[in-house]
Amino acid sequence: MRLRKLPESLINRIAAGEVVERPASVVKELIENAIDADASEIVISIRNAGQNFISVTDNGHGMAREELSLAIQRHATSKLISNDLGLIDTLGFRGEALPSIGAVSRLKLTSGLKDYKEAWQIEVEGGKILNTKLAALSNGTCVEVRDLFFATPARLKFLKSERTERSRIQDVINRLAMAYPRITFLLTDCGKKLIDLKVSTNSLPNCRLSRLAAIMGKDFEKNSLPIDAEREGYQMTGYAGLPTLNRRNAAMQFLFVNGRPVRDKLILGATRGAYRDVLAQNRYPILVLFIDTPQRMVDINVHPAKSEVRFRDEGIVRGLIVSGLRHALAEAGHRSSTTVSNLALGSMQPGYPQHSSHLPEKPFLSSVHDYQDNKDFAQQKTILGLNVPLQSNDVKYDETIEQSLQDYPLGVARAQLHCTYIVAQTIDGVVIIDQHAAHERLVQEKIKESMGKGGVPTQGLLIPEVVELKSNARDSLLSREKELKNFGLAIEAFGQGAILVRETPAILGELNISGLIHDLADDLSELGESIALEERIGDVCATMACHSSVRAGRPLKSEQMNSLLRQMEKTPFSGQCSHGRPTYIELKLADIEKLFGRR
Repeated sequence: MRLRKLPESLINRIAAGEVVERPASVVKELIENAIDADASEIVISIRNAGQNFISVTDNGHGMAREELSLAIQRHATSKLISNDLGLIDTLGFRGEALPSIGAVSRLKLTSGLKDYKEAWQIEVEGGKILNTKLAALSNGTCVEVRDLFFATPARLKFLKSERTERSRIQDVINRLAMAYPRITFLLTDCGKKLIDLKVSTNSLPNCRLSRLAAIMGKDFEKNSLPIDAEREGYQMTGYAGLPTLNRRNAAMQFLFVNGRPVRDKLILGATRGAYRDVLAQNRYPILVLFIDTPQRMVDINVHPAKSEVRFRDEGIVRGLIVSGLRHALAEAGHRSSTTVSNLALGSMQPGYPQHSSHLPEKPFLSSVHDYQDNKDFAQQKTILGLNVPLQSNDVKYDETIEQSLQDYPLGVARAQLHCTYIVAQTIDGVVIIDQHAAHERLVQEKIKESMGKGGVPTQGLLIPEVVELKSNARDSLLSREKELKNFGLAIEAFGQGAILVRETPAILGELNISGLIHDLADDLSELGESIALEERIGDVCATMACHSSVRAGRPLKSEQMNSLLRQMEKTPFSGQCSHGRPTYIELKLADIEKLFGRR
């Protein structure tokens, strides 16, 4: 077959295939044009999920008559100030959107300049210009797209259901609306309003949060942390959800680079690292991040659909995301998502107790006084089983408690349920604390703090303990012998199928050494040899903390319970355990009163 040049119409359709994948692609390109035209209001109308009809109308600066014919030609653009592709500060720049859309549909472009009495309209069908004529439009631009892909019917076969295509259009609009909270967005389908995002009158940070709340829900607004970080020319702002506000997938993670919504695997890895020791591996945080960078530090001309970017130094960006998120999470302290409390309230059912002759041997509710005279309990070596005792405050169960409530966000301990949950009274509600999960977090953060100060204090075992392991698990542990020593765990080989434990972290106190070693071996087998333990410090600390924390079913004195609450209030990440589960639930008095019909 001889070499030949393709006809212009076919070239345009091939280019269209790169830019226009589905109706949502058309909507994205047209909205970006409207944003670049400084529009403050954008109205989108569709029918049949955009397959039959798409209309995007804006009140931007518009175009003159002579510009209409250029607008539908390939590689014609008003968005490059110079011929330098490294200096692009607009959303659209490839110069292929309108001609690509016109090549596969029936396109009608109407535009008029502000303060001009007339507007002009140009019609394109399958890439061919039909006519240019006067039109009625005060100012701005209106683009109508009919019969999408009529010129390439094969593409229609690859479209999904109307419901799916409509959902993708909504997703495109919502993403752009997140980045531009000062623009009003309206979407209708056959006259039915699907999106109506008005402009907030608040300042930019609050305006942005209000827009995010309108799209992502009020729960995100109530349970998100502001992000503001900078590193070597890269600026990152946005909002990140508390660890206890999470999802099964990463669909609620959004990244914007210089105002452009992008999908990048970088954010997945970086957020996973930032939330590593506060979230389970199969859960994903909710967040919206905006990265602003000098134009020459990022390449936005990577993908025809402009959905990807390439950073000059991805390491800096990854470090910025991880450090920015970690700092915000640490600043949150003991905060936990209000959705946890809402879920608890939703699970409560009004009713009457069922009488039974099978009463429990132990009462399910214990007063803070119940264990004061317990001799066995008084013989405990240390508070909460730690060699480093928790600091006890002197809050007593008397009339001074009411005065103390306002000083303590987590309140004052009133009782213990099932020797597992601490019930505390706050100034305006009730807090229920999972004593094991809470103390596990405290121990984990104490180990990490010691690591940061040069090493974990150790305690030598009077009689070293021998732990038998399978050969692969034994070898995996011994290969990390020096690294584990930094965590306060001294091990050495002992025969063919065992190791000898000589020292353990002092903060762990008495613990099940065999169980700890087996769990660490399992963790290391998943990590592989290539990852240093310092990179997964949270995972190692979490495993250690789990084996030394206050167990469920253990009675506590009032001083111990209150000491636990005070430490939670000043410890980062204490609102959730290592697996992302909440360590406490707070119920406001007003919500409890509603349950009983008092409000």
